[in-house]
Amino acid sequence: MSNATKVLVTGGAGFIGSHTVDLLLQKGYAVRILDSLQPRVHPRGKPAWVPTEAEFIQGDVADRETLSRAMRGVEAVMHLAAYQDYMPDFSLFIHSNAESAALVFELIVADPKAFPVRKIVFASSQAVCGEGRFFCSRCAWGAAAPSLREQLRSPRTAYPKDGRGVLVPSPRPLGQLKSADWEIRCPVCGDPADPLLIDETTVSPGTAYGISKYAIELLAKRLGKRYGIATACMRYTYVQGPRNSIYNAYSGIARRFALQLLHGIPPTVYEDGKQMRDYVNVRDVARANVLALEDERADGEVYNVGGGRAVSVLEFAEIMTKETGSSLEPRVEGEFRLGDTRHTISDISKLRALGWEPAIPVERNVAEYVAWLREQSASREYFEEAERLMRRHGVVQRSRQRVGSA
Repeated sequence: MSNATKVLVTGGAGFIGSHTVDLLLQKGYAVRILDSLQPRVHPRGKPAWVPTEAEFIQGDVADRETLSRAMRGVEAVMHLAAYQDYMPDFSLFIHSNAESAALVFELIVADPKAFPVRKIVFASSQAVCGEGRFFCSRCAWGAAAPSLREQLRSPRTAYPKDGRGVLVPSPRPLGQLKSADWEIRCPVCGDPADPLLIDETTVSPGTAYGISKYAIELLAKRLGKRYGIATACMRYTYVQGPRNSIYNAYSGIARRFALQLLHGIPPTVYEDGKQMRDYVNVRDVARANVLALEDERADGEVYNVGGGRAVSVLEFAEIMTKETGSSLEPRVEGEFRLGDTRHTISDISKLRALGWEPAIPVERNVAEYVAWLREQSASREYFEEAERLMRRHGVVQRSRQRVGSA
Protein backbone atom coordinates (compact mmCIF):
# COMPACT_ATOMS: atom_id res chain seq x y z
CA MET A 1 0.00 0.00 0.00
CA SER A 2 1.80 3.15 -1.20
CA ASN A 3 1.50 6.58 0.38
CA ALA A 4 -0.18 7.85 -2.80
CA THR A 5 -3.14 5.59 -2.05
CA LYS A 6 -6.54 7.25 -1.68
CA VAL A 7 -8.10 6.10 1.60
CA LEU A 8 -11.67 6.44 2.81
CA VAL A 9 -11.98 6.77 6.59
CA THR A 10 -15.53 6.19 7.77
CA GLY A 11 -16.15 7.85 11.12
CA GLY A 12 -13.21 10.10 10.31
CA ALA A 13 -14.55 13.03 12.34
CA GLY A 14 -14.76 10.89 15.47
CA PHE A 15 -12.32 10.05 18.22
CA ILE A 16 -10.26 7.20 16.75
CA GLY A 17 -11.10 8.14 13.18
CA SER A 18 -9.81 11.72 13.39
CA HIS A 19 -6.46 10.68 14.85
CA THR A 20 -6.14 8.02 12.16
CA VAL A 21 -6.92 10.66 9.51
CA ASP A 22 -4.19 12.91 10.94
CA LEU A 23 -1.61 10.12 10.73
CA LEU A 24 -2.62 9.13 7.19
CA LEU A 25 -2.29 12.75 6.02
CA GLN A 26 1.04 13.06 7.79
CA LYS A 27 2.27 10.01 5.84
CA GLY A 28 1.12 11.47 2.52
CA TYR A 29 -2.12 9.58 1.86
CA ALA A 30 -5.04 11.21 0.08
CA VAL A 31 -7.92 11.00 2.56
CA ARG A 32 -11.67 11.18 2.21
CA ILE A 33 -13.88 11.21 5.31
CA LEU A 34 -17.43 9.90 5.64
CA ASP A 35 -19.10 10.74 8.93
CA SER A 36 -22.75 11.12 9.95
CA LEU A 37 -21.85 13.57 12.78
CA GLN A 38 -24.15 11.56 15.03
CA PRO A 39 -25.85 14.04 17.42
CA ARG A 40 -25.03 12.15 20.63
CA VAL A 41 -21.34 12.43 19.72
CA HIS A 42 -21.25 15.69 17.71
CA PRO A 43 -24.21 17.81 18.90
CA ARG A 44 -22.47 20.94 17.58
CA GLY A 45 -21.82 19.62 14.12
CA LYS A 46 -18.49 19.06 12.38
CA PRO A 47 -15.65 19.54 14.89
CA ALA A 48 -12.83 21.99 14.24
CA TRP A 49 -10.22 19.23 14.20
CA VAL A 50 -11.46 17.82 10.87
CA PRO A 51 -8.60 18.82 8.54
CA THR A 52 -9.28 20.89 5.43
CA GLU A 53 -6.82 18.70 3.49
CA ALA A 54 -9.25 15.78 3.70
CA GLU A 55 -12.36 15.63 1.55
CA PHE A 56 -15.41 15.48 3.82
CA ILE A 57 -18.79 13.86 3.15
CA GLN A 58 -21.54 13.91 5.74
CA GLY A 59 -23.89 10.95 5.68
CA ASP A 60 -24.91 7.56 7.01
CA VAL A 61 -22.36 4.82 6.38
CA ALA A 62 -25.18 2.27 6.14
CA ASP A 63 -26.91 4.20 3.34
CA ARG A 64 -26.09 2.68 -0.04
CA GLU A 65 -26.10 5.90 -2.08
CA THR A 66 -23.99 7.78 0.47
CA LEU A 67 -21.44 5.00 0.88
CA SER A 68 -21.22 4.56 -2.90
CA ARG A 69 -20.33 8.23 -3.31
CA ALA A 70 -17.73 8.02 -0.54
CA MET A 71 -16.11 4.80 -1.77
CA ARG A 72 -15.89 5.70 -5.45
CA GLY A 73 -12.29 5.60 -6.63
CA VAL A 74 -10.65 4.77 -3.29
CA GLU A 75 -8.12 1.97 -2.98
CA ALA A 76 -8.42 1.36 0.75
CA VAL A 77 -11.09 1.74 3.41
CA MET A 78 -10.59 2.37 7.11
CA HIS A 79 -14.06 1.36 8.30
CA LEU A 80 -14.02 2.97 11.73
CA ALA A 81 -17.57 4.35 11.87
CA ALA A 82 -19.62 2.72 14.59
CA TYR A 83 -22.72 3.26 16.65
CA GLN A 84 -21.72 2.83 20.27
CA ASP A 85 -23.73 3.65 23.33
CA TYR A 86 -25.08 2.10 26.52
CA MET A 87 -28.66 2.69 25.44
CA PRO A 88 -30.73 -0.41 24.49
CA ASP A 89 -30.81 0.47 20.76
CA PHE A 90 -30.11 -3.13 19.77
CA SER A 91 -31.22 -2.96 16.14
CA LEU A 92 -29.21 0.21 15.56
CA PHE A 93 -25.97 -1.51 16.60
CA ILE A 94 -26.53 -4.20 13.98
CA HIS A 95 -27.71 -1.77 11.29
CA SER A 96 -24.97 0.84 11.69
CA ASN A 97 -22.08 -1.51 12.41
CA ALA A 98 -22.64 -4.90 10.78
CA GLU A 99 -24.86 -3.90 7.86
CA SER A 100 -22.52 -1.10 6.84
CA ALA A 101 -19.59 -3.54 6.80
CA ALA A 102 -21.57 -5.91 4.58
CA LEU A 103 -22.45 -2.99 2.30
CA VAL A 104 -18.76 -2.14 1.82
CA PHE A 105 -18.18 -5.63 0.41
CA GLU A 106 -21.41 -5.55 -1.58
CA LEU A 107 -20.39 -2.40 -3.45
CA ILE A 108 -16.89 -3.68 -4.22
CA VAL A 109 -18.14 -7.01 -5.54
CA ALA A 110 -20.90 -5.39 -7.62
CA ASP A 111 -18.58 -2.93 -9.39
CA PRO A 112 -14.84 -3.47 -8.79
CA LYS A 113 -13.89 -0.83 -11.39
CA ALA A 114 -15.82 1.91 -9.62
CA PHE A 115 -14.66 0.65 -6.21
CA PRO A 116 -11.06 -0.59 -6.67
CA VAL A 117 -10.58 -1.31 -2.96
CA ARG A 118 -7.57 -3.50 -2.23
CA LYS A 119 -7.71 -3.49 1.57
CA ILE A 120 -10.17 -2.78 4.37
CA VAL A 121 -9.19 -2.19 7.99
CA PHE A 122 -12.17 -2.70 10.29
CA ALA A 123 -12.68 -1.29 13.79
CA SER A 124 -13.58 -4.18 16.06
CA SER A 125 -13.64 -4.19 19.85
CA GLN A 126 -12.65 -6.08 22.95
CA ALA A 127 -16.45 -6.33 23.41
CA VAL A 128 -16.25 -9.33 21.03
CA CYS A 129 -14.61 -11.22 23.90
CA GLY A 130 -17.30 -10.46 26.49
CA GLU A 131 -16.04 -11.33 29.95
CA GLY A 132 -12.90 -12.81 28.40
CA ARG A 133 -10.97 -15.80 29.75
CA PHE A 134 -10.75 -17.07 33.31
CA PHE A 135 -9.19 -20.01 35.13
CA CYS A 136 -10.72 -22.20 37.82
CA SER A 137 -7.93 -23.76 39.88
CA ARG A 138 -10.34 -26.06 41.74
CA CYS A 139 -11.70 -27.67 38.58
CA ALA A 140 -8.19 -27.93 37.11
CA TRP A 141 -6.80 -29.44 40.34
CA GLY A 142 -3.97 -26.92 40.23
CA ALA A 143 -2.66 -23.70 41.66
CA ALA A 144 -4.33 -20.34 41.15
CA ALA A 145 -3.45 -18.44 38.00
CA PRO A 146 -0.74 -15.77 38.17
CA SER A 147 -1.99 -12.21 38.45
CA LEU A 148 -2.76 -10.32 35.27
CA ARG A 149 0.33 -8.20 35.83
CA GLU A 150 2.46 -11.33 36.13
CA GLN A 151 0.89 -12.75 32.98
CA LEU A 152 1.72 -9.55 31.07
CA ARG A 153 5.37 -10.11 31.95
CA SER A 154 5.26 -13.77 30.83
CA PRO A 155 5.34 -15.31 27.35
CA ARG A 156 1.97 -15.64 25.68
CA THR A 157 1.72 -19.42 26.03
CA ALA A 158 3.08 -19.66 29.55
CA TYR A 159 -0.23 -20.30 31.31
CA PRO A 160 -2.21 -22.49 31.29
CA LYS A 161 -0.54 -24.97 28.98
CA ASP A 162 -3.11 -27.76 28.68
CA GLY A 163 -6.31 -25.69 28.73
CA ARG A 164 -7.75 -27.45 31.78
CA GLY A 165 -9.83 -25.16 33.95
CA VAL A 166 -10.02 -22.38 31.35
CA LEU A 167 -13.43 -20.67 31.18
CA VAL A 168 -15.00 -18.31 28.66
CA PRO A 169 -17.87 -17.19 30.89
CA SER A 170 -21.23 -15.73 30.02
CA PRO A 171 -22.15 -12.27 31.32
CA ARG A 172 -22.70 -12.14 35.05
CA PRO A 173 -26.41 -12.60 35.89
CA LEU A 174 -28.38 -9.59 37.06
CA GLY A 175 -29.20 -11.32 40.35
CA GLN A 176 -25.51 -11.79 41.08
CA LEU A 177 -24.79 -8.12 40.43
CA LYS A 178 -27.77 -7.09 42.56
CA SER A 179 -26.18 -9.04 45.40
CA ALA A 180 -22.88 -7.15 44.96
CA ASP A 181 -21.17 -10.43 44.08
CA TRP A 182 -18.85 -8.97 41.45
CA GLU A 183 -16.39 -11.71 40.58
CA ILE A 184 -16.71 -14.27 37.78
CA ARG A 185 -17.60 -17.67 39.22
CA CYS A 186 -16.91 -21.09 37.78
CA PRO A 187 -20.20 -22.50 36.41
CA VAL A 188 -19.15 -25.99 37.58
CA CYS A 189 -17.98 -25.53 41.18
CA GLY A 190 -19.10 -21.97 41.91
CA ASP A 191 -15.69 -20.77 43.11
CA PRO A 192 -14.38 -17.35 42.06
CA ALA A 193 -12.21 -17.72 38.96
CA ASP A 194 -8.90 -16.00 38.18
CA PRO A 195 -8.73 -13.70 35.14
CA LEU A 196 -6.45 -14.57 32.23
CA LEU A 197 -5.12 -12.44 29.42
CA ILE A 198 -7.53 -12.39 26.47
CA ASP A 199 -6.11 -13.52 23.15
CA GLU A 200 -7.66 -13.17 19.71
CA THR A 201 -9.19 -16.66 19.77
CA THR A 202 -11.56 -15.58 22.57
CA VAL A 203 -15.10 -14.92 21.33
CA SER A 204 -18.07 -14.49 23.66
CA PRO A 205 -19.88 -11.19 23.02
CA GLY A 206 -22.37 -10.29 25.73
CA THR A 207 -23.88 -7.11 24.26
CA ALA A 208 -25.54 -6.10 20.99
CA TYR A 209 -22.54 -3.89 20.34
CA GLY A 210 -20.14 -6.81 20.81
CA ILE A 211 -22.30 -9.03 18.61
CA SER A 212 -22.25 -6.39 15.85
CA LYS A 213 -18.47 -6.21 16.02
CA TYR A 214 -18.09 -9.99 15.84
CA ALA A 215 -20.38 -9.98 12.80
CA ILE A 216 -17.92 -7.55 11.20
CA GLU A 217 -15.03 -9.92 11.92
CA LEU A 218 -16.93 -12.83 10.34
CA LEU A 219 -17.79 -10.76 7.27
CA ALA A 220 -14.17 -9.69 6.91
CA LYS A 221 -12.86 -13.22 7.20
CA ARG A 222 -15.38 -14.96 4.94
CA LEU A 223 -16.08 -12.33 2.29
CA GLY A 224 -12.54 -11.01 2.22
CA LYS A 225 -11.15 -14.46 1.51
CA ARG A 226 -13.88 -15.36 -0.99
CA TYR A 227 -13.45 -12.23 -3.09
CA GLY A 228 -9.72 -11.66 -2.66
CA ILE A 229 -10.02 -8.45 -0.65
CA ALA A 230 -7.40 -8.03 2.06
CA THR A 231 -8.80 -7.21 5.50
CA ALA A 232 -7.60 -6.63 9.05
CA CYS A 233 -9.78 -6.31 12.17
CA MET A 234 -8.59 -4.32 15.16
CA ARG A 235 -9.99 -5.15 18.61
CA TYR A 236 -9.52 -1.97 20.62
CA THR A 237 -9.56 -2.00 24.40
CA TYR A 238 -10.31 1.14 26.46
CA VAL A 239 -9.12 3.93 24.16
CA GLN A 240 -8.35 7.32 25.73
CA GLY A 241 -7.05 10.73 24.77
CA PRO A 242 -8.10 14.11 23.35
CA ARG A 243 -11.28 14.37 21.23
CA ASN A 244 -13.04 11.59 23.16
CA SER A 245 -16.60 12.92 23.11
CA ILE A 246 -17.70 14.77 26.24
CA TYR A 247 -21.34 14.21 25.28
CA ASN A 248 -21.64 10.44 24.86
CA ALA A 249 -21.89 8.18 27.94
CA TYR A 250 -20.04 5.46 26.01
CA SER A 251 -16.92 7.65 26.01
CA GLY A 252 -16.01 5.97 29.25
CA ILE A 253 -14.26 6.35 32.54
CA ALA A 254 -11.89 9.20 31.65
CA ARG A 255 -14.78 11.43 30.58
CA ARG A 256 -16.94 10.54 33.57
CA PHE A 257 -14.26 10.89 36.26
CA ALA A 258 -12.78 14.07 34.76
CA LEU A 259 -16.13 15.83 34.43
CA GLN A 260 -17.05 14.91 37.98
CA LEU A 261 -13.74 16.00 39.51
CA LEU A 262 -13.48 19.23 37.53
CA HIS A 263 -16.92 20.19 38.85
CA GLY A 264 -16.24 19.28 42.45
CA ILE A 265 -18.06 15.94 42.45
CA PRO A 266 -16.43 12.79 43.87
CA PRO A 267 -15.94 10.23 41.07
CA THR A 268 -18.54 7.45 41.17
CA VAL A 269 -16.92 4.02 40.93
CA TYR A 270 -19.06 1.15 39.69
CA GLU A 271 -18.98 -2.23 41.45
CA ASP A 272 -16.11 -2.27 43.98
CA GLY A 273 -13.47 -0.54 41.84
CA LYS A 274 -11.21 -3.59 41.82
CA GLN A 275 -12.05 -4.52 38.25
CA MET A 276 -8.99 -4.50 35.98
CA ARG A 277 -8.83 -2.58 32.72
CA ASP A 278 -6.42 -2.09 29.82
CA TYR A 279 -6.15 1.55 28.71
CA VAL A 280 -4.53 2.55 25.41
CA ASN A 281 -3.86 6.00 23.95
CA VAL A 282 -5.71 6.98 20.78
CA ARG A 283 -2.49 7.88 18.94
CA ASP A 284 -1.14 4.40 19.62
CA VAL A 285 -4.40 3.05 18.17
CA ALA A 286 -4.00 5.22 15.07
CA ARG A 287 -0.50 3.81 14.58
CA ALA A 288 -1.89 0.29 14.85
CA ASN A 289 -4.56 1.07 12.25
CA VAL A 290 -2.06 2.42 9.72
CA LEU A 291 0.34 -0.46 10.38
CA ALA A 292 -2.44 -2.94 9.64
CA LEU A 293 -3.20 -1.07 6.42
CA GLU A 294 0.40 -1.09 5.24
CA ASP A 295 1.69 -4.47 6.42
CA GLU A 296 0.69 -7.47 4.30
CA ARG A 297 1.31 -9.75 7.28
CA ALA A 298 -1.88 -8.30 8.76
CA ASP A 299 -4.04 -9.49 5.86
CA GLY A 300 -6.90 -11.70 7.04
CA GLU A 301 -6.00 -11.29 10.71
CA VAL A 302 -7.60 -10.01 13.92
CA TYR A 303 -5.48 -8.02 16.37
CA ASN A 304 -5.90 -6.92 19.97
CA VAL A 305 -4.91 -3.26 20.41
CA GLY A 306 -4.30 -2.52 24.08
CA GLY A 307 -2.03 -0.68 26.47
CA GLY A 308 -0.16 -3.74 27.77
CA ARG A 309 -0.81 -2.84 31.39
CA ALA A 310 -3.43 -3.86 33.98
CA VAL A 311 -4.93 -0.96 35.95
CA SER A 312 -7.78 -1.21 38.44
CA VAL A 313 -10.62 1.30 38.35
CA LEU A 314 -9.65 2.57 41.81
CA GLU A 315 -6.06 3.05 40.62
CA PHE A 316 -7.40 4.95 37.62
CA ALA A 317 -9.49 7.15 39.92
CA GLU A 318 -6.34 7.94 41.91
CA ILE A 319 -4.46 8.89 38.72
CA MET A 320 -7.34 11.10 37.59
CA THR A 321 -7.71 12.72 41.02
CA LYS A 322 -4.01 13.58 41.11
CA GLU A 323 -4.05 15.02 37.58
CA THR A 324 -7.06 17.25 38.27
CA GLY A 325 -5.55 18.49 41.53
CA SER A 326 -8.55 17.29 43.52
CA SER A 327 -8.63 15.93 47.06
CA LEU A 328 -12.01 14.22 46.61
CA GLU A 329 -12.27 10.53 47.42
CA PRO A 330 -14.10 8.23 44.99
CA ARG A 331 -17.57 7.02 45.94
CA VAL A 332 -18.06 3.25 45.92
CA GLU A 333 -21.76 2.79 46.55
CA GLY A 334 -22.60 -0.55 44.98
CA GLU A 335 -23.77 0.82 41.63
CA PHE A 336 -23.12 -1.20 38.51
CA ARG A 337 -23.65 -0.82 34.78
CA LEU A 338 -25.25 -3.58 32.72
CA GLY A 339 -22.92 -4.75 29.98
CA ASP A 340 -19.72 -3.94 31.86
CA THR A 341 -17.15 -6.70 32.18
CA ARG A 342 -15.26 -7.63 35.32
CA HIS A 343 -11.58 -7.99 34.33
CA THR A 344 -10.56 -7.52 30.70
CA ILE A 345 -6.89 -7.24 29.75
CA SER A 346 -5.81 -8.05 26.21
CA ASP A 347 -2.83 -10.11 25.13
CA ILE A 348 -1.16 -7.81 22.56
CA SER A 349 1.76 -10.09 21.65
CA LYS A 350 0.32 -10.78 18.17
CA LEU A 351 0.36 -7.09 17.23
CA ARG A 352 3.74 -6.64 18.87
CA ALA A 353 5.09 -9.26 16.46
CA LEU A 354 4.43 -6.76 13.64
CA GLY A 355 6.65 -4.21 15.39
CA TRP A 356 3.94 -2.19 17.14
CA GLU A 357 4.28 -1.21 20.78
CA PRO A 358 2.05 0.98 22.98
CA ALA A 359 4.14 4.07 23.66
CA ILE A 360 1.92 6.28 25.82
CA PRO A 361 1.23 5.20 29.44
CA VAL A 362 -2.08 5.66 31.22
CA GLU A 363 -0.81 8.61 33.28
CA ARG A 364 -0.06 10.51 30.07
CA ASN A 365 -3.42 9.42 28.64
CA VAL A 366 -5.10 11.09 31.59
CA ALA A 367 -2.91 14.21 31.47
CA GLU A 368 -3.60 14.73 27.75
CA TYR A 369 -7.33 14.21 28.16
CA VAL A 370 -7.68 16.51 31.18
CA ALA A 371 -5.67 19.24 29.43
CA TRP A 372 -7.90 18.94 26.37
CA LEU A 373 -11.09 18.83 28.45
CA ARG A 374 -10.15 22.05 30.24
CA GLU A 375 -10.23 23.77 26.83
CA GLN A 376 -13.77 22.59 26.12
CA SER A 377 -16.99 24.16 27.37
CA ALA A 378 -17.80 21.05 29.35
CA SER A 379 -20.48 21.84 31.92
CA ARG A 380 -21.60 19.27 34.48
CA GLU A 381 -24.87 18.85 32.58
CA TYR A 382 -23.08 16.58 30.07
CA PHE A 383 -22.23 14.14 32.85
CA GLU A 384 -25.54 14.44 34.68
CA GLU A 385 -27.75 14.01 31.60
CA ALA A 386 -25.91 10.86 30.51
CA GLU A 387 -26.24 9.42 34.00
CA ARG A 388 -29.97 10.22 34.09
CA LEU A 389 -30.51 8.51 30.75
CA MET A 390 -28.66 5.36 31.81
CA ARG A 391 -30.61 5.12 35.06
CA ARG A 392 -33.93 5.76 33.29
CA HIS A 393 -33.24 2.88 30.89
CA GLY A 394 -32.02 0.54 33.65
CA VAL A 395 -28.44 0.53 32.37
CA VAL A 396 -27.05 1.80 35.69
CA GLN A 397 -28.51 0.05 38.72
CA ARG A 398 -27.72 -0.29 42.41
CA SER A 399 -26.98 -3.49 44.27
CA ARG A 400 -28.83 -4.36 47.45
CA GLN A 401 -25.59 -3.96 49.39
CA ARG A 402 -24.48 -0.35 49.78
CA VAL A 403 -20.69 -0.37 49.95
CA GLY A 404 -19.72 3.20 50.91
CA SER A 405 -16.74 5.36 49.99
CA ALA A 406 -13.33 4.02 49.01
